[in-house]
Amino acid sequence: MITGTVNPDFEPIIPLSICGADGKVYTQDAIVDTGFNGWLSLPPDLIAQLNLKWKRRGRAILGDGSECVFNVYEAVLVWDGNLLTIPIDEADSEPLVGMSLMEGYQLMVQVFDGGRVELSKVATV
Repeated sequence: MITGTVNPDFEPIIPLSICGADGKVYTQDAIVDTGFNGWLSLPPDLIAQLNLKWKRRGRAILGDGSECVFNVYEAVLVWDGNLLTIPIDEADSEPLVGMSLMEGYQLMVQVFDGGRVELSKVATV
């Protein structure tokens, strides 16, 4: 299970452990964003600090209908105790956890300042 808390702006926050190119594991808080269907977005300065490997360019339609082109990198993430290699979208925003990363999990959020955030693996039959 992955746990976090809701901040004063009512954003569900979970801690992430991301492996840098140097092999060190860095901890970074990220906002759970159910409107983002990607895996994980990180700001350019954090991508540079982690020295992530560039993979390709990506394209997305934003909530306002505009189109955005961005760089996509690759990183190894410690996710629920397992190492997972995932694409990382570069974005000038706070780190965001998207729905693709949460696939197969149940999200529970207590929506008040200090509320509990839980991501638990759903048992498949």
